[in-house]
Amino acid sequence: QVQLVESGGGLVQAGGSLRLSCAASGRTFSNYVMGWFRQAPGKEREFVAAVRWSSGNSYYADSVKGRFTISKDNAKNTVYLQMNSLKPEDTAVYYCAADINGSDLRRWALYDYWGQGTQVTVSS
Repeated sequence: QVQLVESGGGLVQAGGSLRLSCAASGRTFSNYVMGWFRQAPGKEREFVAAVRWSSGNSYYADSVKGRFTISKDNAKNTVYLQMNSLKPEDTAVYYCAADINGSDLRRWALYDYWGQGTQVTVSS
């Protein structure tokens, strides 16, 4: 059974940093794309970042480029999202997801597995 478990969310002041973790288990993820998405109240779920497990190639939304970094630890089967220079508009529930195809990694509807989400709140 595939499980994605996020951790690391919390409350931080604007300009601060947080690191989210996504521990993956239940299968081999070497051919997967691992993504981070977020959803703020009243808004649609949006793409944040993704990484191809096999190549390590990473992709970012324009809104977080230069501030967020996605990375992976193969030994721990864990994906991270380092978030720096946080802004109040980054406030959302952040979700980790896994996609076997990776054909359109910015589309949340194509992802096969999801974590439960972790709340990130950035105060001004």
